[in-house]
Amino acid sequence: MDRNPQHKNGTSPPRVVIVGGGFGGLQIATALGKSQAAVILIDRRNYHLFQPMLYQVATAELSPANIAAPLRSILRKQKNTDVVLGEVTSVDLDQKIVRFNGGEISYDYLVLATGVRQSYFGHDEFAPFAPGLKSIDDALELRRRILLAFEEAEWEADEASRRAKLTFVIVGGGPTGVELAGAIMDIASNTLPSEFRNIDTKTARVILIEGSPRLIAAMPEDLSKRVHKALEEMHVEIRLHTIVTNVDDTGVYIGDEHVPAENVFWAAGVQGQALAHELGVEIDRGSRIVVGPDLSIPDHPEVFVVGDAAHATDATSGKPVPGVAQGAIQSGRFVAEQIKRELEGGDPKNRPAFSYHDKGSMAMIGRGNAVAAIGKRHFGGLLGWLTWSVVHVMFLVGFGNKLTVMCDWFWNYIRHTRQARLITGDPEFQLKQFGTGGKTDATPTPSQTDEVDAASN
Repeated sequence: MDRNPQHKNGTSPPRVVIVGGGFGGLQIATALGKSQAAVILIDRRNYHLFQPMLYQVATAELSPANIAAPLRSILRKQKNTDVVLGEVTSVDLDQKIVRFNGGEISYDYLVLATGVRQSYFGHDEFAPFAPGLKSIDDALELRRRILLAFEEAEWEADEASRRAKLTFVIVGGGPTGVELAGAIMDIASNTLPSEFRNIDTKTARVILIEGSPRLIAAMPEDLSKRVHKALEEMHVEIRLHTIVTNVDDTGVYIGDEHVPAENVFWAAGVQGQALAHELGVEIDRGSRIVVGPDLSIPDHPEVFVVGDAAHATDATSGKPVPGVAQGAIQSGRFVAEQIKRELEGGDPKNRPAFSYHDKGSMAMIGRGNAVAAIGKRHFGGLLGWLTWSVVHVMFLVGFGNKLTVMCDWFWNYIRHTRQARLITGDPEFQLKQFGTGGKTDATPTPSQTDEVDAASN
């Protein structure tokens, strides 16, 4: 593939290739919708994903379609924009060619908005036992493991094995780890107690492990303390200054201590995509591409990197631009402005430096409780929860998603339920796992017998 639309006078418009349909990439694609350029957006998935709410899919609060929207649908009115479903494997910076699994495309401008992947800090062998949360597939796997843990524990005769099934260890005390911990404890304490007969779901343990001195270290200290206190009141066990040294199918190891747990989730770090290593340019320790003040790669002014794939510096504060949604959106908007200006005859040598404007940070703790730092205002509780909810709904793509999410939240809140509690995956594997715990003396109720019979059909 290397087609290029032509103007009526027979000339080809400048081509802008964007790799990645996340916050930054989509921001650029939509901003260039009425420009003189031919825009091509390449992504290995056909949808834009609202990652900050992935944990709500993982904990059965929402369904995947609630937080994702097809890229073609979003860009359908932009006649100058094409969407390519493919994974970029290499970029020839000298020849200005992007290669992907379906061919190659030349470019005049290239924007890398590839995002990040989970980092296990050199211990990728942990991954099968401690999945991260970076995609819808990850979220569905976490949801499957969480819900299946209670189902297996319901019929487990061995007490030690039952405790291990009902122990959830989350490695990483940032926003994702905190939100997962609070949501899992809410499931165990408020959603499931009336639905199980042989176990008390409230006895589930949630252990949150963080290597630094406090939770959500990027937020103000007073809010970190508030989060810590709230989680402890929910009976989440918090371990600070703690490093996990090993993870296997029996649990986690903290030095010489072994914590038996059949459910370990990783929220401890991220790194740039593998593509960064193929470019032959400078990258940092986290595999992020080092960019100049204008977010372009040094010696390649036609190649920009936005979002958390970039190691960028805020021109105002001199600090690194944080890898958050606002950073991706703002950097995407900045790059789109530079490209549009140059398409109209502007000189690339006159590009300004990128400045990041911190619009605040937020984190959900649990039902009716979140924390927020907006400017000098720090607050939490119900006001924090309402603020978090409104802001996140605003950034969802599509009116239908916004409406559905608000309705689901309202219903789940008043009914203490989670409507997306579906165990997906291979049913044979689930039944095999279901039967590994030995026999139990408990007698299933008729409704439970019906459920088991239905699952085996």
